[in-house]
Amino acid sequence: HSITAVLEIPKGGAEGVLLAQGGIAGGYTLFIKDKKLKYIHNYLGLNQFEVISNTDVPEGKVTLRYEFEVTGKPDMAAGKGSPGRGQLYINGKLVGETDFPITVPITFGIEGLSCGYDFGEAVTHEYVSPNSFTGKIDSVTVDLSGELIKDSEAEMRAVMSRQ
Repeated sequence: HSITAVLEIPKGGAEGVLLAQGGIAGGYTLFIKDKKLKYIHNYLGLNQFEVISNTDVPEGKVTLRYEFEVTGKPDMAAGKGSPGRGQLYINGKLVGETDFPITVPITFGIEGLSCGYDFGEAVTHEYVSPNSFTGKIDSVTVDLSGELIKDSEAEMRAVMSRQ
């Protein structure tokens, strides 16, 4: 999946959440802090995996992007979602990447998706909610068009339960 944000960063910079879902017990957040683009994946409140840009977010019109590429299979029985590679881009240039050993397997709890701030409980201790974005958001697009992860064991259990 990917998250693409088209923004206007004022003179002096901007900070705050671009997109967040979930809370301290699990979720993710894409935000700017100290002029760096950051993405944090909070695995069930047990671990926080992050990727940080190696360069500052520039002033003016800017396109920021986070991409997640699955690198392995989930272990649903153990409560582990797919491992993968998280990558950050500023204006199309790769500015940070890291490998996440696991991800949240199913859901981020009851806190929904919020754009421009982090609704409710913060996903991370890196900021205090709502941590509203101080620049201008033109658009944020989430693309989920990648390959669907299939759990053949779960599919078989569903088939067998109907017999």
